[in-house]
Amino acid sequence: MRGTGLTVHSPKIECVQSINEIEESLNVLKKIQKLSSKLDQLPSDSNFSDILAEIQALSSKNLKTIYPSNFSPDEDYLKTMPDIQNGSASLIRGSKQRIQHVGISNFRLPVSFKTKNLSSISLETSVTGSVSLEANKKGVNMSRIMRSFYKTSEEKFSFDVITKAISLYKKDLESFDARIQMKFSFPIKVTSLRSKLEGYQYYDIALEVVDFENVTKKIIHLDYVYSSTCPCSLELAEHARSTRNQLATPHSQRSVARISAEINPNFSTFWFEDLVELCREAVPTETQVMVKREDEQAFAELNGSNPIFVEDAVRLFAQKLSKEPRINDYRIIASHQESLHSHDAISVLTEGKTFKQDSLDPTTFKSLFHIG
Repeated sequence: MRGTGLTVHSPKIECVQSINEIEESLNVLKKIQKLSSKLDQLPSDSNFSDILAEIQALSSKNLKTIYPSNFSPDEDYLKTMPDIQNGSASLIRGSKQRIQHVGISNFRLPVSFKTKNLSSISLETSVTGSVSLEANKKGVNMSRIMRSFYKTSEEKFSFDVITKAISLYKKDLESFDARIQMKFSFPIKVTSLRSKLEGYQYYDIALEVVDFENVTKKIIHLDYVYSSTCPCSLELAEHARSTRNQLATPHSQRSVARISAEINPNFSTFWFEDLVELCREAVPTETQVMVKREDEQAFAELNGSNPIFVEDAVRLFAQKLSKEPRINDYRIIASHQESLHSHDAISVLTEGKTFKQDSLDPTTFKSLFHIG
């Protein structure tokens, strides 16, 4: 009798790994996963890349979808976080050239400013901050600009405080050149021409500090809004009255001059109110806030006494700016938004090297349109 042969199948028995072995395996997987996130920087071995790509795809599955509100990163965790912006020059895309300005625009916060009567006023302010970026650097940490600015934001702002802020973020970002510009609307109480009613006129102002090749320049920009009566139209209207007894009115229009002035570093203070007053002296037909009938008549008389072409306007402003010892270089851009023509009359006058330019931004004159 033949014996019966039995084949016994038993499951393969695997040894259970220790906790330490599991941790070591997990650490290896983490390193491989980190490598898979940098496929574009690794050697071009197709098999190796395929393996890492598969690991990357697997790691993206079954991710946690609930925000970990109790998670708090410690110092060790923070050190493991990638910082691509501060990566090596090999990560640079495009031409490896120096960038003159890179930073943030329209970062808004309330800022306290000094006024000429030594009180303070808090205004919503739009901040633009930028630094130069050398050809061998990938990028800058944008949040450092804001953090540097906040270090000085509790102080009453002046050019000196802005200069302090710009020094801080030049140091933080290890840059050679830097710029800060702060834009806001500054209120000044004005009195009507004859009724003596009071109201607030708002002036668009920007303060700018430019630190270029270790030379610091402080610049103030002001938009001054006024009425311009055309001298030619005025003469023609008077001709119709005198020769034909024909009622005629000259055309006038809302006009804007953008005054940009570099502040003389030998003077510690130049008040916003002083620049506004300088503009009023140059061209007194500033638009009005509060108006009764007697004020409207006075404004018509004031315009009739000061008819100006756009060429006259920039030269009148230049005459006052040239005599102001607290101002060095300056630029005047004027736009008379015509009521006669379907186009505007414009003029640009510059003095000194600071604002000399061969080209204008195509949107320059469009930005001078004020709707009140």
